[in-house]
Amino acid sequence: MPAPEREDASFTETNFAPTMSWLTTQEIAAWNQGCFFDSYRKLGSHPNRAGTWFAVWAPYADYVSVVGDFNDWDASRNPLRPVGFAPARFWQGFVRQAREGHRYKFHVRRWPHVADKSDPYGFEMEPPIESGSATAGLSSIIRSSEFKWTDKKWMSRRRGPGTLDGPVSIYEVHVGSWRRGKDGSILSYRDIARPLIDYLREMGYTHVEFMPLLEHPFYGSWGYQVAGYYAPTQRYGSPEDLKYLINGLHRAGIGVLLDWVPAHFATDPQGLSFFDGSTLYEYDDPVMRHHPDWGTFVFDYNKPGVRNFLISNALYWLDEYHVDGLRYDAVASMLYRDYSRDDWTPNIYGGRENLEAVYFLKSINEVVLERFPEAIMVAEESTAWPAVSKPTKDQGLGFLYKWNLGWMHDTLKFMQGDPDERKHHFNELMFPLVYAFSEHYTLPLSHDEVVHGKGSLWDKMPGEDWEKAANLRLLLAHMYGHPGKKLLFMGGEFGQRREWSHDRELDWGQLDDPQHAGIRAWVRDLNFLYRELSPLWNDEREAFEWIDFSDTDNSVVSYLRLSEGRCVVFVFNFTPVPRLRYRVGLREGGTWRILLNSDAARYGGSDTGSIGALEAERRAAHWRPFSVDLDLPPLGVLILVQEEENGASE
Repeated sequence: MPAPEREDASFTETNFAPTMSWLTTQEIAAWNQGCFFDSYRKLGSHPNRAGTWFAVWAPYADYVSVVGDFNDWDASRNPLRPVGFAPARFWQGFVRQAREGHRYKFHVRRWPHVADKSDPYGFEMEPPIESGSATAGLSSIIRSSEFKWTDKKWMSRRRGPGTLDGPVSIYEVHVGSWRRGKDGSILSYRDIARPLIDYLREMGYTHVEFMPLLEHPFYGSWGYQVAGYYAPTQRYGSPEDLKYLINGLHRAGIGVLLDWVPAHFATDPQGLSFFDGSTLYEYDDPVMRHHPDWGTFVFDYNKPGVRNFLISNALYWLDEYHVDGLRYDAVASMLYRDYSRDDWTPNIYGGRENLEAVYFLKSINEVVLERFPEAIMVAEESTAWPAVSKPTKDQGLGFLYKWNLGWMHDTLKFMQGDPDERKHHFNELMFPLVYAFSEHYTLPLSHDEVVHGKGSLWDKMPGEDWEKAANLRLLLAHMYGHPGKKLLFMGGEFGQRREWSHDRELDWGQLDDPQHAGIRAWVRDLNFLYRELSPLWNDEREAFEWIDFSDTDNSVVSYLRLSEGRCVVFVFNFTPVPRLRYRVGLREGGTWRILLNSDAARYGGSDTGSIGALEAERRAAHWRPFSVDLDLPPLGVLILVQEEENGASE
């Protein structure tokens, strides 16, 4: 974001203009009220041809200067001038010799606290390194935005809330471990752009979701312990490299979602923690300050400055990086003051709800909807908090989608069981339908389920290799048949055997095995079928109907999806025993075509089960007037669609 030009003659020998203010009184007042939502345009570093303006929020500091490559990191050379009054007190100044590409930090003193801090609004940061030097690791870098976007066509057609009535199939990616160089080196945003775009198009995904790309000191946190909220991690390249990747994805017709972490932040001393010697961003209350699960600090949403910082950050990624949406991490930990805590402080009414976080979430979603009505805001919320994906005017939190973690846990538990015992656990498969329409859900099979000793999706499936492959195809088919948008973590689409690790690329060599190549072909065909048939992405209550879930002895389940007169039927056999001439009731007669058989040889199966077109008989079954006999493959699913009257299927 280039700063407005100012004449050199206005600057004095002290390198800033004492008669001028970079921040206006209106902006300071807006900050104090918690509504300075474009604060990234003024705070941080903003270069022009004459030098660079610096501004930082440090209301309780006694002295702040800027140190960097331009002044030999000397804290006495470029002091900043205070403006405003705490808690809306800033330090600002203009440094003529500070140029784009220079590293810098803010030298902050509040007796006895003295620290060199990374810029909270730094648009670029150097990678964290191990060193005791003041210049080492997480230094901010002066940078302006000069990228030439060519995604105007995509940006003009983005749908946002319109995706509720359309297909959304998301591929979740960790950039550093999707693919690597031949020597095992991490590839840059530019390096992976073409292979990732080609792969997503080949596989039929509508969106990609990147695990956090905000700068983070510890690589093993996968980006969920952030230090630089406005800086894409340099591990994968420059800000322009990331924009190049997003621009290419948009030109290929692929939406981009970014994992975002507003719940907690890294405690590294160069970051946000005790920024000006006070608990500026974190809770004052030491009981609530620390997050026990992750060893991080928790944002205090009751502070207007914190709300300004985070709301501006969300808008920044939507604006400057053309991101199509944000997936908020760990929302449940924000909503409950006792989340994962033995000791906690209640709210002003004595309850466990975090009222300030609720207000913050509603506020940010309202602001985003106003500024970017086409944006997709998603909550990873693991409890039964009501109306997460309802508008705030209807007492909701204002998200567009909520991750259905209950579906994920129950369905995986069912699929992990011995097929011979599944007849005793049908409630785990069916219970998610009880609440499937209470929110706008995304069905995730995410990275969380394939790490920390949980094993891969392949590993979770019972039986020998052929059974694992068949069970995994069943699981994936049920995800595409069940109401809700779809999300699958990388590697799951070909049944990677090993648990995911951020330190290596996916096991692409497994695609030489027909079973794994078959799983990938299965996911590809499911994606394209999902995109083409409206019943599969019409997620209204009337669009789903059980055919039969009572045949627990045979562990056969059938249901249909309905939209605009088209009907798609799923028939699952959850045992390794073929079920021949199995009669399934249908709503209507005519010709029904088996579109997909998960046991087909091209998917790594045994080529058992019905194929082709079948004529429905006027013979009642499952309380329906028509029916058809099907040969159900072992651990397999058949997907049927009613052909149109002219004989052409959709």
